[in-house]
Amino acid sequence: MSGAALGIEIVVVFFLALFLLHRYGDFRKQQRMVLFGTLLAWYLCFLIVFILPLDVSTTIYKQCKIDHEEHASVPTVSPLPSNQTTANSSVTPSKSILKPCYKPWSYIPDGIMPVFWRVVYWTSQCLTWLLLPFMQSYARSGGFSITGKIKTALIENAIYYGTYLLIFGSLLIYVAIHPEWRLSWYELQTIGITAANTWGLFLLVLLLGYGLVEIPRSYWNASKRGHLLIKTYFKAAKLMTEKADAEENLEDIMEEVRKVSESIKYNHPLRKYIDTILRKCPVDYQEKMGRNMDDYEDFDDKQNTYPSEKSLVKLHKQVIYAVQRHNRTRVQWQILLQQAIHLEDVAKNETSSTHQFVHSFPSSEPPGWFSRYLYTPAVEWYWQCLLKQWFLRLLSVVLTLFSVAVVWSECTFFSTRPVLSLFAVFIQLAERDYNYLYIEMACFVTIFFLCTCVYSTVFRIRVFNYYYLATHHQTDAYSLQFSGMLFCRLTPPLCLNFLGLIHMDSAISHQQKEQTAYTSIMGSMRVLSFIANGFYIYYPMLIVILCIATYFSLGTRCLNLLGFQQFVGDSEMTSDLIDEGKELIRREKRKRQRTEDGENRRREWKERYGNQRDDYAARNRSTHSEMKETNYSDTVNPNTNRQAKYSRGATRSERDCIELLQDAEPLDFNAENLTDDPAEADSGRHAGGRYLSMSSSRSRIFDDV
Repeated sequence: MSGAALGIEIVVVFFLALFLLHRYGDFRKQQRMVLFGTLLAWYLCFLIVFILPLDVSTTIYKQCKIDHEEHASVPTVSPLPSNQTTANSSVTPSKSILKPCYKPWSYIPDGIMPVFWRVVYWTSQCLTWLLLPFMQSYARSGGFSITGKIKTALIENAIYYGTYLLIFGSLLIYVAIHPEWRLSWYELQTIGITAANTWGLFLLVLLLGYGLVEIPRSYWNASKRGHLLIKTYFKAAKLMTEKADAEENLEDIMEEVRKVSESIKYNHPLRKYIDTILRKCPVDYQEKMGRNMDDYEDFDDKQNTYPSEKSLVKLHKQVIYAVQRHNRTRVQWQILLQQAIHLEDVAKNETSSTHQFVHSFPSSEPPGWFSRYLYTPAVEWYWQCLLKQWFLRLLSVVLTLFSVAVVWSECTFFSTRPVLSLFAVFIQLAERDYNYLYIEMACFVTIFFLCTCVYSTVFRIRVFNYYYLATHHQTDAYSLQFSGMLFCRLTPPLCLNFLGLIHMDSAISHQQKEQTAYTSIMGSMRVLSFIANGFYIYYPMLIVILCIATYFSLGTRCLNLLGFQQFVGDSEMTSDLIDEGKELIRREKRKRQRTEDGENRRREWKERYGNQRDDYAARNRSTHSEMKETNYSDTVNPNTNRQAKYSRGATRSERDCIELLQDAEPLDFNAENLTDDPAEADSGRHAGGRYLSMSSSRSRIFDDV
């Protein structure tokens, strides 16, 4: 299994990232560069999370081998009994017995992991600090040329680059003023890594302090009957306000685009810029503007004032932002509406005596084998109405214990004697028995929990509501790029912080132990002692204050006092928004019900009358072809030469008779086919819905002529 586990995980993680990107992104509509950049960013971050436990188990095995070698080279003397003296007894050296080292199943040979971590880390850093922010700003730029887009992207990313360069420059000056340190390439590399990790750790602690409290509390509140539905009503009212604002903003921008498009004609030098702007507009607006175009007029026919190229660049950027905001609010509204309808269905089915879960709007897609055989309506009722709330409570308790362990370990991980960090205690207990599988699973679960707390917080906070992740291919390109950039920026410092929690980072624990390959790539933090001994140790303690503030909802209450509507149970504004959201959901349900009823009526009408119409059309085509083949000239004048039917010598009256015979639809005066319905009588149909002229008497009538 030498290196096989690493190869298997590399392949599995790639397909995992590809599957998630296919679930959230749209391969057919979104640009290839956006998809490739996001896939690469997600893949590298997932690799760090999945491969780091293997690095930890391999390092523990190497440390065991080092301990055995040191024990073999240094003999130990067994202590003498108390009733013996050194004068009358001989001293025989003996060695304490150490457990043999067992090679882990996922052992990775020497020399592979340093190269692997170097490629993964530096590629992810180039993505998060250079390529992804540049691609994101480039896509949203209003410039019409490549040079203009590049210039705009560099200006917009000056804040990110400025903060990074500020931290890097400060650390560089700190090292330069100490004459005992020489600035080599290795030290410059360490300074760069330290700057990136410092920026990431600063944001990491802020997000982690919110997520460690809010995620367990959200699951506990979700287990309460009706709480999640009331909160969904509140979100619906706020989102509808934002959605209406986005639609109004889009209409204003489209009106401005229409005016500019009508003023700049087809042969104006700026017309190509207008066409570029129109391609970014929604399709319905493009059709409206296309119908109102008067391109037959020259641009110099009238002395109009034309906008400048700079104003068109600004308008182009406004169009991109307005369309993106409109699409975002529309997708978020559909997701929230579906969630509200589902929660209302759960509330209705809780009092059902049949124990069968009934949906208000069944899915139009045919049920799969899972829904047909396993997740039946009865099973769904027991899960949604009975078991799910207890499962959420149990999950909330488990996550709460995890959060308490993380907070305690973040405040005590610097203490190595005694070991106070709970995660370090668990890893060291498993290290004694060489239980590598438990070590790897514990490391993976802990890292995954930390990543969940951090990344989910980003998409929960109102400040980052500009970005979202929606399944069923509903995530836009900007949110995909932002997620990839955020993952690459926060995952390396998060994993380094985890190694400090389990005392595998010698720069923080100050222990002479074998380092992981991941820590060796990060460089020795002892070059910057105030970072290793100060910021990295004491700054994570701030997480206690953040958790207390989140538990008492201090930030939410402050925002509510400032006028930003937040979900506060004892607020009158919250009650009004809940009522408004409930009415909005009820209105959307009525609209969806009317649409579904109309589709059902059309489907029933097609099933009832569609086959008869098809039969009539087929008979009409066959009869019409038979009528064309009939030689009316022989029928009218049988004694005439047969070639006369190809000649133009027929009189006008004869041609009129032929046309009348071709167009005639004789009626079948059968008493059984008579009807009293005037509509059917006028249309020439009998009760069965068939034309009377299509009866079998047609051939006998023409034979008698």
